[in-house]
Amino acid sequence: MSKRHSAKHKLDRRMGENIWGRPKSPVNKREYGPGQHGQRRKGKMSDYGIQLRAKQKLKGYYGDVTEKQFKRAYQEADRMKGDTSQNLIGLLERRLDAIVYRAKFAPTIFAARQLVSHGHVRVNGEKCNIASRQVKPGDEISLGNKAQEMALVIEAQGLAERDIPDYIAPDGQAKVTFTRVPTLDEVPYPVKMEPNLVVEFYSR
Repeated sequence: MSKRHSAKHKLDRRMGENIWGRPKSPVNKREYGPGQHGQRRKGKMSDYGIQLRAKQKLKGYYGDVTEKQFKRAYQEADRMKGDTSQNLIGLLERRLDAIVYRAKFAPTIFAARQLVSHGHVRVNGEKCNIASRQVKPGDEISLGNKAQEMALVIEAQGLAERDIPDYIAPDGQAKVTFTRVPTLDEVPYPVKMEPNLVVEFYSR
């Protein structure tokens, strides 16, 4: 379960970027960091600081997954063949809550995780309440009947701020198929993500 309950937008302000691309982000009005020292001039960041920031931004984007889960994803990406940073993005995008968010079944990644944990999502017709479940290409993800009538689901489907990416094929309003694992340049991040710096952070 996500540890971030109320201060989601603090992450936006700490990073100085609207990391989810939402119109309500306070960064649109105040670009300085949160707290009483937020307006202080920023000093030059060390290499470690740059890598840490890249990790916090990527981890925060996926609903602030726990450090243990995120590190496990890195370790798995490192064991796989090919580019570790691309593998890491692929693993994060295969999370069930990420696909529910990409499919526009929920307005935010946090709402997507809640939708999954409350048992409103089905994978290949079977109920699944594990947000971190790794979805495979060809898997069908659908909403239960009750979820289809929820206000937040209807709101999400009407959002103009993001589109369903090419690697997710919609089938009506309440079902999608995950067609393939995307590469970094295919993932519609509103801000620049640097998984290569995350790899450097963990391989220090």
